[in-house]
Amino acid sequence: MSRPEYNQISSVFQTPNHKAFIAFLTAGDPTPDCTVQYIAEIARAGADLIEIGIPFSDPIAEGVVIQDASMRALQRGMTTDGAFEIVRRVREQGGDHAGIPLAFMTYANPVFHYGCDRFFAGCEELGVGAVIVPDLPYEEKQEMEGAAKAHHVALVSMIAPTSRERIQMIAREAEGFIYVVSSLGVTGVRSEIGTDLKSMVESIRQVTDVPCAIGFGISTPGQARQMAQLSDGAIVGSAIVKIIARDGEQAGPAIHAYVKEMKEAVARA
Repeated sequence: MSRPEYNQISSVFQTPNHKAFIAFLTAGDPTPDCTVQYIAEIARAGADLIEIGIPFSDPIAEGVVIQDASMRALQRGMTTDGAFEIVRRVREQGGDHAGIPLAFMTYANPVFHYGCDRFFAGCEELGVGAVIVPDLPYEEKQEMEGAAKAHHVALVSMIAPTSRERIQMIAREAEGFIYVVSSLGVTGVRSEIGTDLKSMVESIRQVTDVPCAIGFGISTPGQARQMAQLSDGAIVGSAIVKIIARDGEQAGPAIHAYVKEMKEAVARA
């Protein structure tokens, strides 16, 4: 399968003044069949990009909601190959949603264990246009960067409030999009986000035109709209994973309704 043009991550942000809604879910939670179904629901509800989390036993950037989802998926046998198979099924099932831009979120250990070249070759084959690796330090990025570039996959940079003087250094070399971390700590729903994100985004935009989207802690339409006003989009994960944890194999309608509401809020930014 050749790498389809419509899976280019740049297409997510290329329309002027368009604000992207990016959704996350964990591969294999509660089952691979459900993940395929829920990706279709999220796409039909209007998401611009879907991040698929590859379960890992030590997900240090994740809060309890996504940690629990990873454990459920691992206990039921989800693997990196299984995550690739989910993407293959999404691409092959047809319909408009089959072309939704996709990214993997994973950790350095699974990629190195799988083999960097093999991993990114699989991404290229199936049109996974970006990979986010939260525990890959900027100084060690080159260990994956060569394989990612060889297979035309964006290795997404994350910029956190702790980055400070490193913000522009990281931003200058970013590709695909920049994942701006809204809050200190791990992923998870937050009642409010107090970080000076406006200054962070302004600092990024001084050195690059690469789009930036804000994630970590966003769960309400108001938060999503606020984050999209400050940046090029909003990323939501834990709130979707909570719906899946609550409703299991019957989560499709609730996921669709939630994503539709969040996408409409982002579009009003």
